[in-house]
Amino acid sequence: MTTNLSETQSEGSDLEAIERAADVFRRITAELSKVIVGQKAVIEELLIAILSGGHCLLVGVPGLAKTLLVRSLADTLSLSFNRIQFTPDLMPADITGTEVVQEDRATGQRTFRFVEGPVFANVVLADEINRTPPKTQAALLEAMQEHQVTAGGQRHRLPEPFFVLATQNPIEQEGTYPLPEAQLDRFMFEVLVDYPDEAEEFQIVRQTTGQPTPQLEEVVSRDELLWLQQAVRRIPVADHLITYAMTFARLTRRGRDGVPDFVNQYVRWGAGPRASQYLILGAKARAMLHGRPCVTTEDVQALACPVLRHRILTNFNAEAEGITPDHIVRRLMDVIPADHSKVAIDGRLADVLESNGAGEA
Repeated sequence: MTTNLSETQSEGSDLEAIERAADVFRRITAELSKVIVGQKAVIEELLIAILSGGHCLLVGVPGLAKTLLVRSLADTLSLSFNRIQFTPDLMPADITGTEVVQEDRATGQRTFRFVEGPVFANVVLADEINRTPPKTQAALLEAMQEHQVTAGGQRHRLPEPFFVLATQNPIEQEGTYPLPEAQLDRFMFEVLVDYPDEAEEFQIVRQTTGQPTPQLEEVVSRDELLWLQQAVRRIPVADHLITYAMTFARLTRRGRDGVPDFVNQYVRWGAGPRASQYLILGAKARAMLHGRPCVTTEDVQALACPVLRHRILTNFNAEAEGITPDHIVRRLMDVIPADHSKVAIDGRLADVLESNGAGEA
């Protein structure tokens, strides 16, 4: 049996990329620990999204260093960074840029020139994105999906790689504008930034009231990051894992055959195909960060909540009983068999779920 030379080189390159990604993960975590205390799960999810080429929505109360984390992460990745403070009076042109009239003093001829807005950066921090009206929120839709901005009939490409990392305060809802589902779906993860524990809070107070913030070192270059992103997509995934990831998304859609009763009881609207895509792509990146050349069921399970929590819309029954999308995802995790011999997307799926108690609310 002969082996193609290019295939051999590609395999060697992929193994090298896996080793490099694991090293980058360790070094970035070490660098961020100079300014960020704890939040290891948040850092991992952000890095997974970046390796996957996705965007993140960070949800947490003020004072949990969400902005500092994003800025510090951009520094370690040697990427350009812009912060946009979303306010009620912010206009779309304040984000994307606008065309201005420029006059040639020699000829007197006037021409239009496009002035780039702050969205033209590798990492864009959309701070408190829900504090601006939907018209301005929608200005990010094309940029997030197509990595371009259209102005005056002309398309302007954004720099690669391009990430939108948005923050949102879950407490203050007065005077805010909830993101539409179409825009929420474009975020790969919704990352929950929680309070630190007692030991971490002690370290935060001691660290931030002492010496000035240390300078962070660049860990990976822009070109190397693009190379790692390409390598992520070449990580192999078994068909049964694709089916396993699909099942999570499909079982959130109420009224369908084989859907558990608790989904029909608590869910108003379920996740679309983009959830399955991000589950697999994120699982590939997670396996790579942990130095593994293939995806496991654990990778899919670890990302089920960040991928699905903002794609599952609960109804009044769920709100009345304190049922959150995370509760629903964890119940699905108990219901869906991890054994690939039992997972199917045909008529057998309903039998599998019934045998696992899915019909019980």
